[in-house]
Amino acid sequence: MPSFMEVFGFITGAACVGLLVRQNIWNWPLGIANNLVFIVLFYRTGLYADVGLQGFYIAISVYGWWSWLHGGRDHGALEVSRVRPAMAGLLALVVAAATGLLTWLLRRYTNSTVPVLDSLITALSLVAQFMMTRKWIENWLVWILANFLSVGLLIYKGLYVASALYVVYQALCVMGLLEWWRALGGSRQVATSSAG
Repeated sequence: MPSFMEVFGFITGAACVGLLVRQNIWNWPLGIANNLVFIVLFYRTGLYADVGLQGFYIAISVYGWWSWLHGGRDHGALEVSRVRPAMAGLLALVVAAATGLLTWLLRRYTNSTVPVLDSLITALSLVAQFMMTRKWIENWLVWILANFLSVGLLIYKGLYVASALYVVYQALCVMGLLEWWRALGGSRQVATSSAG
């Protein structure tokens, strides 16, 4: 039977991603509440890299909140954009390096039974969350990969409600990709008309 914390995490997590899809600023504080719940849940099940990931989410949520409000042109609201190829390459290197480092740490200092997969999901999620703070549309593609891997891992660990949440996340990520793609097209049209 699912715990209260799993159910609360499910509800707040799904609501948070729903707000992200709509580019609603309130996703950030709701996400912090969700992260606090998952810190406890993941610690209890030995997913230590995920515990650290939730702590990172709390810190970066503060930055994301500021960035969405003041990180755009003339310190205004941030618009959806594409990641530059050089930055995409750098982020791929970060995923590889973080996966290697976290795997080594988990093997050396914890009793983790899934160090490589736990580390890869963590590294992908770190990069995706950073991309989200900058409103780069490709963040949704990284999230889709991370969520796919998370579903299998959580089922393996017996966290069935949490795994169902990641299936919901997956659907919301596809919606987010489509919605942000439309927003990106709209902002390009506005930029073209104002330039003309």
